[in-house]
Amino acid sequence: MLRIAGLSKHLGDFTLTDVNLTVAEREYFIILGPTGAGKTILLETIAGIYAPDAGTITLDGRDVTATDPKDRGVGMVYQDYMLFPHLTIEENIGFGLLQRGVEPARIQESVQEIAGLLGIDHLLGRTPGTLSGGEQQRAAISRALVLRPRILLLDEPLSALDTGTRDRFRKELKAVHRATGTTVVHITHHFEDVFALADRVAVMQDGKVVQVGTPDEVFRRPATEFVAAFTGMENVFYGVSRIQNGETVIDLGGISIRTATDVEGDVCLGIRPEEVIVSREPFESSAINAFPGTVTEVRQNGIFSRVVVETGVPFVAVLTRQSIARLDLAEGKEAYVTFKASAVHVFMR
Repeated sequence: MLRIAGLSKHLGDFTLTDVNLTVAEREYFIILGPTGAGKTILLETIAGIYAPDAGTITLDGRDVTATDPKDRGVGMVYQDYMLFPHLTIEENIGFGLLQRGVEPARIQESVQEIAGLLGIDHLLGRTPGTLSGGEQQRAAISRALVLRPRILLLDEPLSALDTGTRDRFRKELKAVHRATGTTVVHITHHFEDVFALADRVAVMQDGKVVQVGTPDEVFRRPATEFVAAFTGMENVFYGVSRIQNGETVIDLGGISIRTATDVEGDVCLGIRPEEVIVSREPFESSAINAFPGTVTEVRQNGIFSRVVVETGVPFVAVLTRQSIARLDLAEGKEAYVTFKASAVHVFMR
């Protein structure tokens, strides 16, 4: 549906470098990355706001690299809504159709249909200033969708919303995507958006795409140290990997970890905190990595707690408050960490 090949763009001190991506028909594709990674510039280049210095953009097999933005069949929604304050919500949603010369009766019918899908059909007579942030964002998305774009580009659409509204909006976006079948490219730095919405995700760093895959692939098998750290792997260590007696052992200096990889040499490994089991006694399981240690930190973080156990290297685990209380975990107390060989992800340094 969308193919980006060798795309580069230089803007001031920032450079988008050799971006290659494909997005399938009806796919919900999320671009993830920290602030300044180049997500918005990439989106605006796809939309035609910027002309690339190199590379091509193809939509439905048609090269649109030099095509005027209005002729690309692309809809774009920014996080700050950009609604016309002097127009009603109905007029805002129908503005693009009016510019296209669509008959008033047809505009009204289309606006009612899309507003109903987004749950704002009862707000059509209001002006943007009288709506909540979530209602304004629904109106902005309706304005883009009413034009029936081939692809919808969303620039941090949930960032300006409070937590409760953001959670509800994710469910609505998923329902709208399912109902319309519109291909979506959505940029964000919220991991919750990825797991709630994405079919696939691309991670950007300093103007480059460094990994593409399903959410599970990216979060559980990061391709680089940056992706591991950015996606919250936390337990990231450097060591030397060697195959001994048919199994791979990674020497971290203080301890040695067994893993399923066949990579040898200097490596970086990562283990997600939720893969680490903490116990007060040796834990009986099929997991082959188990180390005694001392709890050095217990920090509350909402319904979960972050526990650090020093075993020669510091392991971070995530436990519920109930588990903390049941295990009587506290700083200075002895504990064991246990994890499977398959939980250890290894990549070259």
